[in-house]
Amino acid sequence: MSDKDLKKLARQHIDLAWNKGHLALVEQFHSPDFLYKSAFTERPLDNLGYRKLVEEIRSGMSDLEVAVEECIREGNKVFTWSTLMGSISRPVLGYPVSDRIVSISAMGFWVFNSQGQVQELCTLFDMESFRAQMGLQNRPFSEKALP
Repeated sequence: MSDKDLKKLARQHIDLAWNKGHLALVEQFHSPDFLYKSAFTERPLDNLGYRKLVEEIRSGMSDLEVAVEECIREGNKVFTWSTLMGSISRPVLGYPVSDRIVSISAMGFWVFNSQGQVQELCTLFDMESFRAQMGLQNRPFSEKALP
């Protein structure tokens, strides 16, 4: 696939999943052995696990909007830098309701198979900045480093 095609697929995936919640369409982008890895999860998730996670976050942040800031491709890999914006209208992932609009930077590392399907997606979120925006105390480094 061309450079533009894989980058376009990653952008479409983000828009369909996070902005529009069309998760049945998103699953069509995934390979049968799709894995999702994130700081939000204890272990890698398959299609169903990924779908449930996105649904949970979207239900807690009804005004969620994700903007792709940068998209870079190298071979069968794509890197995205995105900004998630919204407020927490229902408790989600252990975080309380808040009327504050937060902005969370996220980096995604995408691996596509030879058919142009997403085989693996790994995301990192700037949770310390998010916690500060929510007025929550950040954890000391020593606490974060311990299991």
